[in-house]
Amino acid sequence: MGFKEEINKRRTFGIVSHPDAGKTTLTEKLLLFGGAIQIAGAVKSNKIKRGATSDFMEIERQRGISVATSVMAFEYGGKKINILDTPGHKDFAEDTYRTLTAVDSVIVVIDVAKGVEEQTEKLVKVCKMRKTPIIVFINKLDREGKDGFDLLDEIETKLGLSVCPLSWPIGMGQRFQGVYNMFEKHLNLFSPHGKQSTEDLTRIEDLSDPMLDEKVGAAAAKELREETTMIKEIYPEFDREYYLEGMISPVFFGSAINNFGVKELLDCFVKIAPSPLPRETDERIVHPDEPDFSGFVFKIHANIDPKHRDRIAFLRICSGTFERNTNYQHIRLGRKLKFSNPTSFMAARKEVIDEAYPGDIVGLYDTGNFKIGDTLTEGEILEFKGIPSFSPEQFRFVNNADPMKSKQLEKGIKQLMDEGVAQLFIKEDNGRKIIGTVGALQFEVIQYRLKHEYGASCSYEPVRLHKACWVGFDSDQARKEFVSRRKKDLALDKDGQLVYLAETAWGLKTVQESHEGVQFFYTSEKKRPEAL
Repeated sequence: MGFKEEINKRRTFGIVSHPDAGKTTLTEKLLLFGGAIQIAGAVKSNKIKRGATSDFMEIERQRGISVATSVMAFEYGGKKINILDTPGHKDFAEDTYRTLTAVDSVIVVIDVAKGVEEQTEKLVKVCKMRKTPIIVFINKLDREGKDGFDLLDEIETKLGLSVCPLSWPIGMGQRFQGVYNMFEKHLNLFSPHGKQSTEDLTRIEDLSDPMLDEKVGAAAAKELREETTMIKEIYPEFDREYYLEGMISPVFFGSAINNFGVKELLDCFVKIAPSPLPRETDERIVHPDEPDFSGFVFKIHANIDPKHRDRIAFLRICSGTFERNTNYQHIRLGRKLKFSNPTSFMAARKEVIDEAYPGDIVGLYDTGNFKIGDTLTEGEILEFKGIPSFSPEQFRFVNNADPMKSKQLEKGIKQLMDEGVAQLFIKEDNGRKIIGTVGALQFEVIQYRLKHEYGASCSYEPVRLHKACWVGFDSDQARKEFVSRRKKDLALDKDGQLVYLAETAWGLKTVQESHEGVQFFYTSEKKRPEAL
């Protein structure tokens, strides 16, 4: 297969939602259809030891939530599908935001009973900023929920999406009989527990066909005819170009837990979703069919396999062909690196690969060379845009709870901070360590991972802080004066950059007004205006 055919074969997308909408369950069922797994995990059942494939960290299995992005690949319908299952919980949103820079489209999962929720709004806003094509999957139709038209109105109002239903439910909850697939023109009858077969599919080109009454009953058939007529009158017809430009969002209905409506979603996705898209850099736009390799690191994960203490950098390939045992230029470090064991992923399972193409996500074993946002090329100086950095909102002192394990704690904190899920600040006046995160649940995850992956124990103490601000100076004199007057409020981050720790918003404003030669930045990436 030629280079361009390999690119056109790729479909790289993320699955996003508010917690508990069924995102990880949907991922499992997509993997089932792709033949990537033989049996789906029970995400929340304590009775079943088998966890969801995409929730591979022990804490994820215990809590029943995703706390890190998982990468999974499989082949379906002649296409190479790369799924990135993201955390739904708001405390882990920064991982999701960064992951959205590595995908070409997204599927947004919405709970039929709860409708559009807060975290979904935030994530869709990021997708719209980047004009990322969006498909909506309304989940849990086997339960009672909101009226279909009310949900579509809510999606349009709260998410600002122009929707185009490509399937429509027949009842819901106890009355749920199935969906009519308007994209493929067939009726898909529902039977619980994922026992759908080809016998449940009935080709009905015209809904006036009396066979519809035979299959679902006269009353349900009449309601379906009326509602699909309304859909044609109210909503635009599907236009793939509009979808690819992010101007229209197809909507599907189903029940992931029952494996219902998932195949229709996947079949449509492989037909309409974009192949790898161009990527912006500070220097120029990089196109996937360029012969020279380029890619960027959007995620780092320490101890993806705790037995081997490996640290993996996740690289999105943007152009050219990535080849094993080939020297590539690390732009930030200014030196060549070679990778003997690049891997593809099925969640925690890894396979060594010889080559990969634009759209693919490759895992690179990392001894500490990579930071999030780093670029690899064949030599050209490029820096990919749009990879967000974050200002912490919650802060705590971190203490060593086991002095015999000081080295393990030091190593653990350093590696976990490199993942970008939290930031470390070391006070200039007394050397105490402060961890800053976007959400409170991150502290629990860090504590858990330090204990179970590094054998180190830590405890936390509250610290009253409003904001961490990185500082820049117009002159050496401005720096000298600032450091001498504000020493008790200064810290160094893990890269040795100076940070001002503001206790209150008023205090920060006062300090800013008192030091004219000092600039304050809310992220360490001073050059990045797109920091969120």
